Amino acid sequence: MSTKFVSTEAAREGQKWWVIDAAGVPVGRVATAAATVIRGKHKPTYTPNVDGGDFVVVVNADKVALTGSKKATKVYTHHTGFIGSLKQVPGGEMLEKNPERAIELAVRGMLPEGVLGHRLNGKLKVYRGSEHPHHAQQPETLTISK
Repeated sequence: MSTKFVSTEAAREGQKWWVIDAAGVPVGRVATAAATVIRGKHKPTYTPNVDGGDFVVVVNADKVALTGSKKATKVYTHHTGFIGSLKQVPGGEMLEKNPERAIELAVRGMLPEGVLGHRLNGKLKVYRGSEHPHHAQQPETLTISK
């Protein structure tokens, strides 16, 4: 029984760019589609410990949706590092002030931890409007069902 070894160089050879339009799509659906492409799980050369995924550009982040009552009940929490400095932001307020951050946090939660996860996190580009500076990479459109 022989196993095929995929080198890092071979996995990075065919990297492409994808554009996801997040208008009217729930945050979770955008995040799962982006994380799958960033990890490279859509390719036959997928290897869990190799960075073989593609780049993802998410546009229209300001028009992303939260389903159900998540605008009131979902809470984004972070700690500043100082004593008693636990910051909590409701989901609706996060989508109004910083919708890019909501998508970035959702995708980051679906990527592995450690060095590989940090490298993969750099492959996500999120923009509030419909314009992005990555036209030179000739990205393809990735459609998501709503």
